Amino acid sequence: MSSQEPDVEPPNACPVIESLEQIGSQWRLAVLHELLAGEQRFNELKRSTGANARTLSRVLDDLGETGFVERRIEEDAPIATYYSLTEKGESLEPVFDEIECWASSWLDDEFE
Repeated sequence: MSSQEPDVEPPNACPVIESLEQIGSQWRLAVLHELLAGEQRFNELKRSTGANARTLSRVLDDLGETGFVERRIEEDAPIATYYSLTEKGESLEPVFDEIECWASSWLDDEFE
């Protein structure tokens, strides 16, 4: 019998940590923030976030699986794929507003 215990989350895991695990990567935050402005095509998101195609594809898949982003395919020629926030994703808008407010108070001097 091993003395090591398996990695198990405690039953009362911090909701902040759990939330950040779902949305906390640089690219997830960038995509979510860009989609707050409304539905966008893949190449628009690629251009606005600066992510490469492979990274953006992975991030969009992850955000879709966790229920933050939905994908819509328009099959008229040329075929286009659009991404937008779900209700769950849209609910993050006040969170981004607060982060921007905090950043303007505490980080502006660092970037001047």
